[in-house]
Amino acid sequence: MDNRSVSWDKEVEAKFNLMINKLPIFHRQMAERVAKTGAEENAQKRNSSLVQEEDVVRAFLEEVPKPFYSMMIKLFDEVGFDYKKYQNRA
Repeated sequence: MDNRSVSWDKEVEAKFNLMINKLPIFHRQMAERVAKTGAEENAQKRNSSLVQEEDVVRAFLEEVPKPFYSMMIKLFDEVGFDYKKYQNRA
C-alpha cells in the first residue's frame, strides 16, 4: 500500500465494525487487520481516498478462507452489506 491516506465512509465503517464484532472472538483481530488493509488497498486501486462498501466487500470476498464463506455471507446480510453486486467481480 502506498503512502496516501484513505478515510472511510462513516456508514461503511459502522457496518464493518459491526461485522467484525459479530465474528467469533478468536477471528476478530486477524480478520479486522486483513479486511481493513484490503479495503483500503481496494479504494486506492480505484484511485479513491474514501473506502466504500465495494472495497470492504471485495476485501472480505478475496481474503476470507472458503470454509468461512457461508458465515461471511450471513454476516453481510446481518449488517446490511449488499455483497451480491460485487460477488462475481472479486
